[in-house]
Amino acid sequence: MLIATNKAVSIDYTLTNDAGEVIDSSAGGAPLVYLHGTGNLIVGLEKALEGKQAGDEVKVAIEPEEAYGEYSAELVATLGRDMFEGVEELEVGMQFHASAPDGGMQIVTIRDIDGDNVIVDGNHPLAGQRLHFDVKIVAVREASPEEIAHGHIHGEGGHHH
Repeated sequence: MLIATNKAVSIDYTLTNDAGEVIDSSAGGAPLVYLHGTGNLIVGLEKALEGKQAGDEVKVAIEPEEAYGEYSAELVATLGRDMFEGVEELEVGMQFHASAPDGGMQIVTIRDIDGDNVIVDGNHPLAGQRLHFDVKIVAVREASPEEIAHGHIHGEGGHHH
């Protein structure tokens, strides 16, 4: 069975950056199971896996525009410490939900703290980076009507309700 929209796909993968450093991997754990064609993976990886089948191996470099986007300095802001009401101790690396410029929600990460100024960054941690994936397709199956309706895989390796 070929990978196509609304197929349940299981993959083993290793993600590295341009320097060859491992960013993420399924090695030593269960394969990643996802619903293809529904935005559960970055666009570039879905494109690279389209039409492949169980047993295939794919090595691909994905540019930022088909991964987590270019780094945007506009998503970095300095906020007053008083904006973090109810949080006792602020630390670099902490993440918070915040209102995005488009009115939606986004995750911001504290990048630096300078006295009462807290510098937050709304960019994805991998924004602006070329990503290198080494993928082995473990299995491809029909997704259930419920999985398609929910937009994600249920059961082992997928989402549990």
